[in-house]
Amino acid sequence: MTEKLKDALNDKAWARWTALLLLAMAMFFSYIFMDILSPIKDLMQSTRGWDSTAFGTMQGSETFLNVFVFFLIFAGIILDKMGVRFTALLSGVVMLIGAVINWYAVTDMFIGSGLEMWFTNNLNYIPGFDELGISPFYEGMPASAKFAAVGFMIFGCGVEMAGITVSRGIVKWFKGREMALAMGSEMALARLGVATCMIFSPFFAKLGGDIDVSRSVAFGVVLLMIALIMFIVYFFMDKKLDAQTGEAEEKDDPFKLSDLGKILKSSGFWLVALLCVLYYSAIFPFQKYAVNMLQCNLTFTEVSPESFWATNTVTIIQYIIMLVVAASAFASNFSKNKGMKAGLLVLSVVSLAVFCYMGYMRQSAETVFAVFPLLAVGITPILGNYVDHKGKAASMLILGSILLIVCHLTFAFVLPMFKGSPVGGVVIAYVTILVLGSSFSLVPASLWPSVPKLVDSKIIGSAYALIFWIQNIGLWLFPLLIGKVLDKTNTELVTEVANGTISPAQAATQYDYTAPLVMLASLGVAALIIGFILKAVDKKKGLGLEEPNIK
Repeated sequence: MTEKLKDALNDKAWARWTALLLLAMAMFFSYIFMDILSPIKDLMQSTRGWDSTAFGTMQGSETFLNVFVFFLIFAGIILDKMGVRFTALLSGVVMLIGAVINWYAVTDMFIGSGLEMWFTNNLNYIPGFDELGISPFYEGMPASAKFAAVGFMIFGCGVEMAGITVSRGIVKWFKGREMALAMGSEMALARLGVATCMIFSPFFAKLGGDIDVSRSVAFGVVLLMIALIMFIVYFFMDKKLDAQTGEAEEKDDPFKLSDLGKILKSSGFWLVALLCVLYYSAIFPFQKYAVNMLQCNLTFTEVSPESFWATNTVTIIQYIIMLVVAASAFASNFSKNKGMKAGLLVLSVVSLAVFCYMGYMRQSAETVFAVFPLLAVGITPILGNYVDHKGKAASMLILGSILLIVCHLTFAFVLPMFKGSPVGGVVIAYVTILVLGSSFSLVPASLWPSVPKLVDSKIIGSAYALIFWIQNIGLWLFPLLIGKVLDKTNTELVTEVANGTISPAQAATQYDYTAPLVMLASLGVAALIIGFILKAVDKKKGLGLEEPNIK
């Protein structure tokens, strides 16, 4: 057995990093679809009649089944009983089914169909859910938004199942090795999905000068097909690993419901879970509104259709430069030659400056926000490597919360002061978005590798599922809340649209985002408090969160 273990695939660096690449690419594609409508919120309002409440309700529906039908809990049980391979394939299929439904809901084929009539006349009142104020639908919600919400619910089940599966898969392949670096690298690559979405979703929606939002969603559907292929390839790699080690995937040690009690009794687990829901609720819901927030707080000049900056070519060039930024920053972490490392960093910085310049010249909010994950791609592996060798995970969580608060308050109070300043506002936006992205990198590099220190290895899947379930409560609630707060604090604007004084397209870029941003900053304050408590508990009980993963 010793020889078998010594020659196992996960002992070979190329094999375990290949497995990581397959999992990370699948999550990269799923992240693109998760925010596929975020950069075209204004187009959804002007072409499909989705106001902020409808948009927020649809976006929040992603996590509805996970939270209120407890699907994530079942997903964790499935993962612990059936293993990584089966659950990865299942999540890929479920994501694809939901995505196809979501696509059909926003196509022209849906308009005027019997299905549209049915959704218009039904799901306006859900007994029990309406009384509790948690219904994913409401009377007057556009039929396309309702049906899209159904698809997004199904997709949400798949993507969150994929999330816990990927985390468990990384633990399986990297435990005792570079686990935090692996998790940080996976999240860094997945974060690029946000930038990809911001660049290409509007690109496909406006392709050829004819606006069609369904093209953007179709782009995401194709990528999810590729994600399923990635999971299939991983299936065979993982199967070979088990054949080499002679281990079966958790089936010989079946999950018991009583195991959940072991997780729930851990104070460290609850603090990590609370910090997770607070922090992620201030990030993911914000991403869905960030482009529209920039449209409302910055002054953009329409680029002439004849200009180079309005062509499709510039979109492709900017994306290639983005990949250069990400690849050079990421590779610099692994270069042992000082000259090569410095060269890669210089290339990354120069490419980032060019990327930002192109975003400014294109005069579009989505290309400005696309810079969000780029700094994170460069520093997440550094942070993961630091946690592996030096520890300090709890301290990183605290720092991430502080940066989160500063960024949201800057968006709320500083950025609006520069409205009308064509350069100053964009510079403030770029700096704040980059810092927020770096804050985002602090959390996955330190939080997720800490979970195996808090629970038994047999129930890691269920522990991740519980954390994701608690996190999903916030991811359901806050997109909906942001939409409602926007409409409630912009009543004059909503009234003017209802009266026909201004068009939905004009209203889409005139919202005051101060109240939603202050709400998100308050989540950062709560996360900061939890972070200090977690650090104190870790010191008292010796949970090992401040200790390195590799000893």
